[in-house]
Amino acid sequence: MGGSSMEDDWDFTNLSNTVNTLVLFGKTGNGKSATGNTILGREAFLSKPSLFGVTSTSELQSTMLRDGRLVNVIDTPGLFDRSDDSDSTGKEIVRCVNLAKDGIHAILMVFSVRSRFSPDEEAAIESLKTFFGEKILDYMIVVFTGGDDLESHGQTLNDFIGHKKHQSLQKFLQSCKSRIVLFDNKTKDERKKAKQLEGLFYLVDSVVSSNGGKPFSDKLFNELKEGALRLQNREKEVEAMKGYSEQQISALKEEIYKSYDDQLSRITEMVEYKLKQTVEKLEKQLAEEQAARLKAEKFSQEARMRSDEEIRKLRENLEKAQRDAEEFRKRAENNKMCKIL
Repeated sequence: MGGSSMEDDWDFTNLSNTVNTLVLFGKTGNGKSATGNTILGREAFLSKPSLFGVTSTSELQSTMLRDGRLVNVIDTPGLFDRSDDSDSTGKEIVRCVNLAKDGIHAILMVFSVRSRFSPDEEAAIESLKTFFGEKILDYMIVVFTGGDDLESHGQTLNDFIGHKKHQSLQKFLQSCKSRIVLFDNKTKDERKKAKQLEGLFYLVDSVVSSNGGKPFSDKLFNELKEGALRLQNREKEVEAMKGYSEQQISALKEEIYKSYDDQLSRITEMVEYKLKQTVEKLEKQLAEEQAARLKAEKFSQEARMRSDEEIRKLRENLEKAQRDAEEFRKRAENNKMCKIL
């Protein structure tokens, strides 16, 4: 395992034997892999500029920090990207959860300051909340990449977030209790790297503390963990068996692995089904919101048209009244002239 390079003045309470499992979520191209490499202090995940996702499947890498803390980092492909289907996303969710069977201590939602908070990202967050429950928000930390860009433009992260076009993003950040950190994954400045990591792990410790030290887990995590434990126990039982040939032992192990694979397939099918339901529910919700918005816009347009029509009639009546008054005045003057004559 490679270690993160950190400055000696990074003063943490001794966290020896502490294990933190972090999962990187985010849209393709936001810099998840680069962020993982910054945390690990080495080029563990493939990271390069690309129009398409560089990470094709969930992967776990680990490092030991100077304070003795073991950090597991799980990099994921662009889960919930609109281009992905429910089947491939379902398989990746199961793989990701299987890598983090003991639970997730923090979910790092990775956004880039180089792009706007998109409807796809908003939908992805809603999908996570619907799939895993609102409790998942208690474990979220938002990482913004592209710190070098902000610096070169003389901007701060607050400048970026506070822009009026980022109202949806601001609402999401509030739901995460504004746990945010800015990363410059290109910097070579070791002190700057250490400061970024210090800020991140301060938030990780805060998340762990606020959740009573318990990592995020649910029924899916428990099923996969129990399945893995059964597999290990069965393997030990078979290896301890006496009076069997190597061929018989091998056949028994094959049965165990097949049973485990069958369980994974069943869980994956369940996840894919639940995912489809989640997507359908969100699509229905979005359709209803759009229909309500269109109805409101139509009502507003009709009201505006009625108002315009009323104004037009009032103007016509006013103009007619002015013409009538002018005509009456002229008639009165003519009558006056006639009397004089």
